[in-house]
Amino acid sequence: MAILVGFVGFLLGLILNHFLPLFFKLGPLPKGSFGWPLLGETLSFLKPHPSNSLGAFLQDHCSSYPKPIHGILGQLSMLVAVGDTHRRLRNVALSMVSTTKSKPEFLNDIERIAIQILDSWRDKQQVIFCEEARKFTFNVIVKQVLGLTPDEPQTTKILEDFLTFMRGLISFPLYIPGTPYARAVQARRRISSTVKAIIEERRKNTGNSNKRSDFLEILLCVDTLSEDEKVSFVLDSLLGGYETTSLLMSMVVHFLGQSTTALEQLKVINEALRYGNIVKFVHRKALKDIKFKDYVIPSGWKVLPVFSAVHLDPTLHPSAFQFHPWRWEMQDQTCKKFTPFGGGSRCCPGSELAKVEVAFFLHHLVQSYSERREIGDVQINREQEPGIEAPCTRWRQCQYHT
Repeated sequence: MAILVGFVGFLLGLILNHFLPLFFKLGPLPKGSFGWPLLGETLSFLKPHPSNSLGAFLQDHCSSYPKPIHGILGQLSMLVAVGDTHRRLRNVALSMVSTTKSKPEFLNDIERIAIQILDSWRDKQQVIFCEEARKFTFNVIVKQVLGLTPDEPQTTKILEDFLTFMRGLISFPLYIPGTPYARAVQARRRISSTVKAIIEERRKNTGNSNKRSDFLEILLCVDTLSEDEKVSFVLDSLLGGYETTSLLMSMVVHFLGQSTTALEQLKVINEALRYGNIVKFVHRKALKDIKFKDYVIPSGWKVLPVFSAVHLDPTLHPSAFQFHPWRWEMQDQTCKKFTPFGGGSRCCPGSELAKVEVAFFLHHLVQSYSERREIGDVQINREQEPGIEAPCTRWRQCQYHT
């Protein structure tokens, strides 16, 4: 009987805590539903939808990252860090990007890897471009961050764990062995161990005259970061340089196939970022009560700035639901109505590197191949993060130009 009374009390406590803000109103709360205790509206939030639309959940709700993601990314990830930790990580990132983008080695690596990928298509009747894009961006980022080539055993090990990590990055936060979330947390630990082993090996070879010029070599000389922060920084770099960049490439190629004139002029990267909405929103947390227009956002509430709501707003972008690259001949890409990489102190430090990668690959792609697509050749890849469906273009009978 005591157990039953305790269980009922526990349930009542959960329900009371869930609806507590309704009893202590500081002002008009934003519109929306509290959903179910514990679950809230998580299931509808994770429901997939095309990236060039808001989706039902955001459409209904538009007027800091959830805690489960902390378990996968780690508390020291730049994506979830705040205050001084975030400032130190970001300063290091900006310094590295500034140094890297002007290095001839960086541009040479991108070009060499792009040509290798394209050459591998010669004897293939069909390639699935999103898979090729992931291969390209992973090979580039693992070379730039860790100095590894695709043929090295460590590269294969990192890739296997990284794919597991990505599959569980945005999944139901249930840490039970075998679930995508649990496998992702375990994969991150394995990647961390691999990175630490590489760091130890580098330190042993400090006196070696063949000094590398990758991120890790620079990172080892940074005194403002702890060992764990350096490992977390490497994981953040791999995440940012792999998934979002490959998704941007897939979006660009998908939209290029719908506009032959744009293909000739390659005026597509900004429009693919706006129309494709690679990052639809970011998670933030109100640290104090905030008055926004006529509403009060209580301290502790989660806030989601929705980039796609701005990018697809017809009052800000004429013909917003049409792919129209030429709008950028007149439109300022630095304005506040175009924020594909975030803004302010949270703006993605590697955004320019991503654009350079995509531009180099596209240059060689249009020089080497002509696309022949038929109706039905575009499939939706559902292995992307929940809430986003990415175009995965099949290129049939690719014609190679020598």
